[in-house]
Amino acid sequence: MAKFQFKGLEEYTEYLQRIGANTPEICGAAVYAMADVVADKVRQNMEALPTVTEAEALAAYREKRQTGLTNAQKKGLEKGFGISPMQNEDGYYNVKLGFSGYNKVKTKTYPQGQPNSMIARAAESGSSIREKTPFIRTAVNATKGPAIEAGRKAADKKISEIKE
Repeated sequence: MAKFQFKGLEEYTEYLQRIGANTPEICGAAVYAMADVVADKVRQNMEALPTVTEAEALAAYREKRQTGLTNAQKKGLEKGFGISPMQNEDGYYNVKLGFSGYNKVKTKTYPQGQPNSMIARAAESGSSIREKTPFIRTAVNATKGPAIEAGRKAADKKISEIKE
């Protein structure tokens, strides 16, 4: 009969328990690292969105065809873009990238300013009078690999900190 002897299992078990106790911290570092990569690309794409002057936008609106955002709408998007706090939903850690607040374009319908989320959605997907200019979807598709790599590196770094 063969006899096996393992040494160091107690230390390894303690190490795994420390990692398990720090799971939210490790996952949080990875999730935020991935979100940062995608958010940076979204911001870069936002800067490249075409803009028109207020007069051009008003003329285009009257003709029921809009091609670009006004400078105020674009600034509102840039200011309102962010990453939400991390949430744990049944063991799945996630954050959301999105737009909050209002821009400075006041209309009869929106006297406090247009909602940034509405402007982002209209620019991304288009509308009956606006051409679509995808800037979020292209950022997400372009950063999938780099985001996963950034998350892996952040998790490895946190784990190595626990190891010490």
